Amino acid sequence: MNATPASEFSQLEHIPTRISASADEACTFVADAITALIKERNADAKPTVLGLATGSTPVRLYRELIRRHREEDLSFERVITFNLDEYYGLSGDHPESYRRFMQDQLFDHVDLKPENTHVPDGLTPREEAFASCQAYEELIAASGGIDIQILGIGRTGHIGFNEPGSGPESRTRLVTLDSLTRRDAARDFLGEENVPRHAITMGVGTILDARKVFLLAWGEAKAEVLAATVEGKPTDTIPASFLQQHPDCVFCIDEAAASHLTRQRHPWLVGPVEWTPTMVRKSMVWLAGKTKKPLLKLTGEDYTENGMADLLTEKGSAYDLNIETFNTTQHTITGWPGGKPKADDTNRPERAAPFPKRCLVLSPEPTDDVFCLGGTIHRLANQGHEVTVAYMTSGNLAVPDPDARRSIELIIELGESLRDEAEVTHARKVEQQLNEKGLFGEDTADIRQFKGLIRRGEARSSARLLELTSDRLRFLDLPFYEKGRYRRFKTSQEDVDALAKLLNEVKPHQIFATGQGHDPLSVPALCFETLVAALHACKDAPWLKECWFWLYRGPGAEWETHEIDMAVPLSPDELVFKINGIYQHQTQRSQSPGITRQSENTWVLASQINRATAEVYDALGLAEYEALEGFKRYVPEI
Repeated sequence: MNATPASEFSQLEHIPTRISASADEACTFVADAITALIKERNADAKPTVLGLATGSTPVRLYRELIRRHREEDLSFERVITFNLDEYYGLSGDHPESYRRFMQDQLFDHVDLKPENTHVPDGLTPREEAFASCQAYEELIAASGGIDIQILGIGRTGHIGFNEPGSGPESRTRLVTLDSLTRRDAARDFLGEENVPRHAITMGVGTILDARKVFLLAWGEAKAEVLAATVEGKPTDTIPASFLQQHPDCVFCIDEAAASHLTRQRHPWLVGPVEWTPTMVRKSMVWLAGKTKKPLLKLTGEDYTENGMADLLTEKGSAYDLNIETFNTTQHTITGWPGGKPKADDTNRPERAAPFPKRCLVLSPEPTDDVFCLGGTIHRLANQGHEVTVAYMTSGNLAVPDPDARRSIELIIELGESLRDEAEVTHARKVEQQLNEKGLFGEDTADIRQFKGLIRRGEARSSARLLELTSDRLRFLDLPFYEKGRYRRFKTSQEDVDALAKLLNEVKPHQIFATGQGHDPLSVPALCFETLVAALHACKDAPWLKECWFWLYRGPGAEWETHEIDMAVPLSPDELVFKINGIYQHQTQRSQSPGITRQSENTWVLASQINRATAEVYDALGLAEYEALEGFKRYVPEI
C-alpha cells in the first residue's frame, strides 16, 4: 500500500486515485507537475528525466506540454526521455512505430535534443535483443533514473507491454504480445494479422524504479480493469496492480474510467450517500442482482443485510421502494421508440406527438447503427417515422487489404467483360498502390476512397434489410477522419460545420447518438464532441427546442440497467432482421473494437448483448423478451 485512504469513500483503494471531470482536466494536473519539475531542474542547470508512454491516452497531455512550450516558453532543452516500449520488427519510420508516434505527437514540436530521446530499437537482431535491453536499463541509470513516469493501462491490465504473467522483478526485455492486446491494435495495422507479435518493453520493476508515477486512463472501456488494479490484491494476472507497491504513484482518470470503483459504482457500501431517484434505482437493481430476487420480492432484511438500511430509514418501507422502482423500470419499456400516436404518454419514455417524427441516427462509423440499434431503426421505419441515418465517418481505415483486393478483382473482371477501360484502369491503379505499400504502409488517398466506397455499399445493403431506402442515408465523411489515423485524430471547425448543416437540413425531433464516456480520441468520442459543438452552432434554431436526444452505448456494450431510460423490445424475428443487417458488413466481421474473444463475431456479440439486457429485465420480475436495446436520455447544455 502506498498511501492511506483520502476519505471513507476511497477506503477500498490501494492506490491514490484522482477522478477528474474530463481528460483535459486530468492532463492539466499532470502537466503542472511536469512543468514544475522541469522549471526547477532548468533553474539548477540539471536534467529532467521523463518516462513516456504512447497510444491515445497520453496524447492530450503531450498537446498541453506543446502548448506550454509555445505559449509559456517551457523549455525541454535539458529534458531526457525514455519510452516504455516499441513493437519488435518495426523501423522507427514505420507509421505505427512508437518512435514515429513520439516524433509526431511531441518530439518534433518542442526543443528536445534528438540525442536525448530514447525509444527501444525495434530492429535489434534477435540474438542481440537481450544485450540491447540491458543497455537500455544502463542508460536509464546513467541518466540518473526516471523522475516522472507516464503510464497508460491496457484492457489486460498491462503497463508498457508487460502482459499478464509479468511480475515486479521484470526488467526491460523482449515479450510476446497478448492476443487481446493485438486485437485492440488491429485497426491501427489494418488487420490483426498485421500486428507484430512481439515488442520490447520496460519491465514492471523498471517502472517501479521511477521516483514518481502518473497513470492516465479515459473511458468506460478501462473501468473494469482499473477497479481491479486499484481495489484488488497485487497479482501478475494484472501487472498494473503492482503499482500498489510504489511510494509515489497517482492514478489520474476521468469519470467514465472511474465508473467501476466502489465509490462510484456502489457508494452506499463505503459511506453515506444522497438517495436521489437515480441512486435509489441503481442500488435496488444491484440488490436484486446480489440477492437473485425480483424487485417485488426484496425484503427489509435484504436491505439491512446488504448495507442499505439507511435507505429504508430515509425512504420508507421495502414494499413502497420495491413498487416504485419496479414501476420506474417497467415504464422504460416501449415498443414505440418514436412515441405511440394518440396515446397517453404519461408513463412512456418518448412523446406521442408529433407524429410522424423526423428521426436522425448518428453512426460514428458504418456498422455502429445496425449493431447498436438495428431493431429500433427497423421499428421506427415500420411505424411510419422519417428515419435518416448519417454515417459520420467513412470507416475506410477499418477495411482490411484482402477485402479491398477481393473487390478490386471483381471490378477488373467485370470491367474487362464489359470492356470498360476506365473502370479497369482505376482498379488496377488502386491494386498497384496496395502492392507498393505492403502490409505496414499507409493507405494512399485512392485506397482510402476505394475502401470507403466498400463500406458505403455494405451500409446500403444493411439499411435495405432495416427497410430504409438509400435516399435516407447520408455519408458525411467528416474531414478529421479522412485526414487522420486511429489514435491521432483531431477535429476542426470544418467537421462542426458539416454536421450543423445536416442538422439544420433534417430538423430532427429525435437524435440517436453515441460517444459519451468513450476514450476522448476514439472515433465515437470525437463524433460526440462534434455533435455537441454543432448543437451550440444551432442553438437558435427552432427545431432544437423540440428535439429529444437518446444515447446508445456503442458496439460491444450496453448501458447498465439503472441507466436505461428507454428499452426497446425485439421479437425473435426482429432480432433476426438486425443480425442479418449486421452480417452485410462483411469487412467488419472481426474488426469491431467490442469483440474481445476470437470465437466471437459482430452478429453473435450483438445478439448476446441484447439478449443479456432482456435477461436482466426478466430477472427483475418484468416481462420476458427475446432481446432489448437500451437508450439513455441526454439533455445537452446549450
